[in-house]
Amino acid sequence: MKATELRNMSVEQLNEKLAELKEELFNLRFQLEVKQLENPHKIKDVKHDIARVMTVLREKNA
Repeated sequence: MKATELRNMSVEQLNEKLAELKEELFNLRFQLEVKQLENPHKIKDVKHDIARVMTVLREKNA
């Protein structure tokens, strides 16, 4: 997901996206612990996406 795509979204949509990403991160961490995660790099990607969403939210709130 690119920051330009996120900047076109509303604050409500960004909050929904943030909640989805946090839930996905939780599920990925759980899968990692029970040895069912095929691609551990996915966790890093989701963390980066969360950071992007939070950055855009801060830009819009400032």
